[in-house]
Amino acid sequence: MNRKQESDSSMPVVDESWWESVLAEEARHPTHTSVRSQSKPEPRNDGKADEAARISPDWVQVKDLYQRDQIVDLKVTGCNRGGLLVEGENLYGFVPFSHLVEMAGQVDVSEREKCLEAYVGRTLRLKVIECVPEDGRIVFSERAAQAEPGKRAELFHSLRSGECVHGTVTNITDFGVFVDLGGVEGLIHISELSWGRVIHPNQIVKMGQAVDVEVLDLSPERCRVALSLKRLSPNPWTRIGSELAVGHVVSATITSVLSYGAFARLDLGVEGLIHASEMPLAEGQTVKDFLETGQQVQVRVLHVDASRQRMGLSMQLDG
Repeated sequence: MNRKQESDSSMPVVDESWWESVLAEEARHPTHTSVRSQSKPEPRNDGKADEAARISPDWVQVKDLYQRDQIVDLKVTGCNRGGLLVEGENLYGFVPFSHLVEMAGQVDVSEREKCLEAYVGRTLRLKVIECVPEDGRIVFSERAAQAEPGKRAELFHSLRSGECVHGTVTNITDFGVFVDLGGVEGLIHISELSWGRVIHPNQIVKMGQAVDVEVLDLSPERCRVALSLKRLSPNPWTRIGSELAVGHVVSATITSVLSYGAFARLDLGVEGLIHASEMPLAEGQTVKDFLETGQQVQVRVLHVDASRQRMGLSMQLDG
C-alpha cells in the first residue's frame, strides 16, 4: 500500500496506553474495574462497589461468553465517573460509558454522571469485550451487543493490518473515535485523526458519519482494533523540506488563540506556533485582542522540526 509506505518512517508503535483510554476515567481507579474484589456490588453514594467480600466470578462462564461472542443480560448495580458496575449470577463486571448506546457523543462530564446514575437498577444486554482473569477484569459493551452473536469472530478473520476498511462513527470521546466496522468497533485514537493538531475529535468527524480508515493493529483475543484516519492521506511533514524552508513567508489560518500565542495552519496542511513575542502587539494588547480563530494572516517560518512535527512562526515579517 503506497500511502502506507510513505508514512511508515513516522509511524509510532501502537501503544497499549491507547486502550487504557478506552476505559477512560476508570483506568485511573483499577479497583473500580476489577471483579476480583467485588461480590454482588450494591450501589452507594460514591458509586463504588462493596469490596469487603472476596468471591470470584465464574471465569469458565465468562470465557465461554467471550469466545462465543454471546449476549448476556446483566443488572446495573452502581456507577462511577467512568461507567457502570453490572452483575448477574456469578458474573460481575464493568461497562465503560463510551460503550453505552445512549451515551454516544456525550462529552459533558457533569451531564454524563447524571445519566450514569439513571442506569442503576436497569438491565442491559451486553457482550464481553475484555476478559483478563489475571487482572480480575471483565469489561462489557452494550454497543457490541447490537451486532448478532458470532459476528466478531467472522470480522476478525477477515480484517488485515494495513488494509483500508469502511465504517460508521458510533461514538466520539475526548480520547478518540469509535468506528463500527460491521459488528466490531475499532478505535481511532485522537493522535491518528489528523496530521495536524486536534483539540477535540468532534472537529474532525461527526456522529453517524461514514469513514474510510486504515487498520493499524488487531488484537482478536482482546477484541481491539486500532484504526487510523490520517494514514489514508500523505504525511504533509514529509514535504516540508522540498516545499517550505526557514525564512519563507506564507499565508496561514489561525486555528486557536491562547494566552501565550496562537496556532496557525499553513496551506500545506501543517500547523505551527506563533509565540506572542513574534506578534506586533501594541502596548497592553493581548494575543486574544490581536487575533481570532479563522483569521487569515501572513507568517514567516522561523524553524521546523519535521521529526517532531513542530514549527515556529512569526508575524514579524521583516525579521
